[in-house]
Amino acid sequence: MAAPPTRRPLPTRIAIEAPEPLLDCGRYRAKRCVGDTLCVSATVFRDGHDTLRAAIRHRAPGARRWGEAEMRRVDADRGGDRWEGHVVLDRPGRWRLTIEAWSEPFATWSQELTRRLAGGQKEIGSELIEGGDLLREAADRARGDGARQISAAAAVLTDEARPTQERSLVALAEPLAQAVAAAPDRAHPALLEREIEVEVERTRARFGAWYELFPRSWGGLAGVQRILPELAELGFDVLYLTPIHPIGHTNRKGRGGSLQAGPQDPGSPWAIGSPEGGHTAIHPGLGTIEDFDRLVAAAADHGIEIAMDFAIQCSVDHPWLREHPEWFQHRPDGTIKYAENPPKRYQDIVNVDFDCQDSRALWKALRDVVRFWADHGVRIFRVDNPHTKPLPFWEWLIERIRADYPETIFLAEAFTRAAMMKTLAKLGFSQSYTYFTWKNSRHELTEYVSELARSGMQEYYRPNFFVNTPDILTEYLQVGGPPAFAARLVLAATLAPSYGIYSGFEHFENAPAAPGSEEYLDSEKYAIRQRALDGPLLPLVGQLNAIRREHVALQHLDNITFLATENEALIAYVKQTGPSTIAVAVNIDPRFTQEGLAVVPARELGLGSSFAALDLLSGERFRWQTGANYVRLAPGGAHVLQLGRS
Repeated sequence: MAAPPTRRPLPTRIAIEAPEPLLDCGRYRAKRCVGDTLCVSATVFRDGHDTLRAAIRHRAPGARRWGEAEMRRVDADRGGDRWEGHVVLDRPGRWRLTIEAWSEPFATWSQELTRRLAGGQKEIGSELIEGGDLLREAADRARGDGARQISAAAAVLTDEARPTQERSLVALAEPLAQAVAAAPDRAHPALLEREIEVEVERTRARFGAWYELFPRSWGGLAGVQRILPELAELGFDVLYLTPIHPIGHTNRKGRGGSLQAGPQDPGSPWAIGSPEGGHTAIHPGLGTIEDFDRLVAAAADHGIEIAMDFAIQCSVDHPWLREHPEWFQHRPDGTIKYAENPPKRYQDIVNVDFDCQDSRALWKALRDVVRFWADHGVRIFRVDNPHTKPLPFWEWLIERIRADYPETIFLAEAFTRAAMMKTLAKLGFSQSYTYFTWKNSRHELTEYVSELARSGMQEYYRPNFFVNTPDILTEYLQVGGPPAFAARLVLAATLAPSYGIYSGFEHFENAPAAPGSEEYLDSEKYAIRQRALDGPLLPLVGQLNAIRREHVALQHLDNITFLATENEALIAYVKQTGPSTIAVAVNIDPRFTQEGLAVVPARELGLGSSFAALDLLSGERFRWQTGANYVRLAPGGAHVLQLGRS
């Protein structure tokens, strides 16, 4: 005898659509930091008129159980079906989330009863019996006092000897509705087809002030350690060291990048590797691994993290060329193929061949380089030119490093096409260099920062606004003099939560190698300077870093509102997070004093019609208002105003 057919459950009648945050249909993960409140939203609806409920189910890294947060409709007054809920992210790692939705039969019944009564319908005995049946089912699901309360109400609704009005009042009582809602029937809920994953990192992944230097210009690792107290006093959070490894001798570049190196020319730190070692060795002129360990520990004592440069390139003298020649490209005549980026040629550098037959061994060797420095306390890596290496490699590497060191931060130095920069951020890089370096006009800055903060990029792309780099001295800095440096510093420090300066910026170094070039004259990439923390711009640096730490509004990006100024030489904006409200106005003209109006919108900021404005740079006090506010600034000058309700 044939077995009876199995009865399959009916498909859910509830639709959950357009969940956020969801990157590329779940291919990549949105990013947040510890302490953030994650907003999760979706469109939730079903056929008919049933009352729905929805919740976010979330599982923190390492948690054994799923937590839950209620969702609410946020556009019901407009007839919409968008639901939203919030989850506090209290630990780093990969969070898993889904959305669950279900129907509420008793709430649906209650709404129908309310409409019947409002319409004057008298004959509702059958409906009250139906409500009683729903309550009995809810009582079976409930516990304790809730179960007793629901059972008592069910008895009243099904007691036909009682007056209809009394039964109706019991049925529609708010405490009963709450008790039933606390015991929903979720045996067959609607669920997202695919879970949402969110990568949660520590706060330094979003917020920090970086200082970049060449250790050889500061007396090696011991010399760098001696300036840590000054860097801490200036408010720097991250000290980024250019490569500290042995430098090759073959084809070593000379002063200014010339092809002929003299006996005293130190070569480029990015030409990594010599008979003294490769990526896990330290240049003998800088110190030893013990010196490095002392530097990392001393930096931590001062609240500073050491960031290492991870550059996947080698000099011809790197040990890998002897040990693994198959990892490198050769020309048809058998000679090694050095690196090129036409018209630039890097005769002192060779690239590894990611398409070689032994690519997996190469990947593992590079992973082991990062692990080596992580074992020595490094948790931040600035990655040189990641856009010239395979994307699958970076996804693989970052995943494996974070499996052992989940707090590791990776900064992508990728000045390239937008699609590549965005994808590097999506697949795991914590921060990214940006086009800010070349955005100088009010329109360019407003448009670009608005894209970073509002276009959806804010879900995964964390910008680091470096004002200069050893490779980039912009025309604006070359011709603008000290006012240009001051303006760019204020913009970087107040527009982006993370920003950085390369040493020499505080000294207004602005001499190019040649007209039209962005290279520095006598670039430090090929020479040793005698550096010291005594630049005239450092007091402003210290002020800005202190302000950034004190005012949480400057620690976020997507909280920005640009203000109309009616003067293209003036840019103004407000950042607001909770009660912290900071307004910034900058004269981006490095030659002339400029004046104009900063127009505060009427409703967006909730400050009232008139409010106090304290300039955190100068100590001056102003009275600002909703609408137009007069601003007059010297060349490169700025206001950083704390706005207060009054």
